[in-house]
Amino acid sequence: MKWIEISFWICMGIVFYAFLGYGIVLYAMVLIKRIVSKDKLEAKPFEPAVTLVIPCFNEADILRAKVANSKKLDYPADKLKIVFITDGSTDGSDCYLNAWPDIVVLHENRRGGKTAAENRAMKYVDTPFVIFSDANTMLNSAAVKNIVKHFEDDMVGCVSGEKRIINDAADSASAAGEGIYWKYESLLKKLDSELNSACGAAGELVAFRSSLYRDLPEDTLLDDFMQSMQMAASGYRIIYEKEAYAVETASENVAEELKRKIRICAGGWQSIQRLSGNLTMQKTPLLYFQYVSHRVLRWTITPFLLIAIFILNMYIIKSGSQFYMTIMVAQVLFYSAAIIGYILENRRVTFKPVFVPYYFCIMNYAVLAGLRRYLSGQQKATWDKAQRKAVTLN
Repeated sequence: MKWIEISFWICMGIVFYAFLGYGIVLYAMVLIKRIVSKDKLEAKPFEPAVTLVIPCFNEADILRAKVANSKKLDYPADKLKIVFITDGSTDGSDCYLNAWPDIVVLHENRRGGKTAAENRAMKYVDTPFVIFSDANTMLNSAAVKNIVKHFEDDMVGCVSGEKRIINDAADSASAAGEGIYWKYESLLKKLDSELNSACGAAGELVAFRSSLYRDLPEDTLLDDFMQSMQMAASGYRIIYEKEAYAVETASENVAEELKRKIRICAGGWQSIQRLSGNLTMQKTPLLYFQYVSHRVLRWTITPFLLIAIFILNMYIIKSGSQFYMTIMVAQVLFYSAAIIGYILENRRVTFKPVFVPYYFCIMNYAVLAGLRRYLSGQQKATWDKAQRKAVTLN
């Protein structure tokens, strides 16, 4: 029985660390850095030439809003080049965009996926910095200014904006769970960046030093993550800038969100495999510690550990321990809450925390489903985006 208890607590410890413990450790490390670090001088205005690239596939229904949003960005017009790439689109997106002579439109009939489109778009980028943004997200007016200011530091290779999820008080499980998750994830990214470097970037809004961009294989599933982490592995920093943000609504429902999560998790397995030779403890110890703590644990072993915890707990309570019985009851209540979240999935419920256990379980199921899809080769670089509600940003 002793080894079962030891195994139980090891599993519990890793799961706690992956989801909450790392955040506590990270916050403590950042506090120490703030104490020992000297105050930095305020940066001077920095407005270099920038290219904003917007990959889109059959997004004609939202292009008017995206174009308007892009033109409202608070940045010198003569220093901001806007490029839409519509490869593979069959809804006339390219024809619609050609109505704006000051926008560069790239189109070919072949649909190779987002990575292929970005690789091709970079051939037309002649500015020192490039910003990528999804067509279905709206940027705050100061996004470009707040991003590029960090590139005044020559060791910054990538700047990631913040992803913000809009939902109302009566949204469904996907909206409630996704919104809460991204608030916590944004906090971790901010602390990672302040300590050393963020661990990856969100494709909704991400900027790169153009000279560091390297074409990725077209089958790359998480292009933004891979591109940024390759730069970080080479010694450059990834900065997280919360005052440059991309706004989007949550997925229409959990089924749509699960589709997106499984793709991301399949990409997570792929990314870990492809980064294994470049990102190591010997080359970049602090970054590696952050990467394993923030990404690898969640993308790999935590779902298996959650299953192990439940099974091991069942064996341990046979000894009659009230303490372990209490833990078992807590697990049953948690997963029961997840089932309730499933039942109420598409209903309007104002008490959002009821969906947190459900979203947590969905996230961990997606890791398992993503592994299966990655190993079977079923996840392709081209995919149908998750359905979301329309969003506008004033």
